[in-house]
Amino acid sequence: MKAPDELRNEVIEALKTVFDPEIPVNIYELGLVYEVAIDEGRKVRIRMTLTSPMCPVAESLPGEVEAKAASVAGVESAEIDLVWEPTWEPSMMSPAAKLTLGF
Repeated sequence: MKAPDELRNEVIEALKTVFDPEIPVNIYELGLVYEVAIDEGRKVRIRMTLTSPMCPVAESLPGEVEAKAASVAGVESAEIDLVWEPTWEPSMMSPAAKLTLGF
């Protein structure tokens, strides 16, 4: 059985394959994922936001994130907690994302 830190890292790598269709950067590097927590039962809880409440993929993106996290070997289940506080802003992007987008 994988250690919780190893499992968390694998979930994060899976999240890096999810992209906002309007921005050529994955959701993790964009700073949309605020927290990835894994409990003793291998249940993953992801606290995340979107670039805006009016985001065109607001209906589909959380489900895609949940499915990607749940597909990681060793994960029992995944749950998304979509939050609006703190409000996402470009300063939350990783240095790599800022470089890609010219910030």
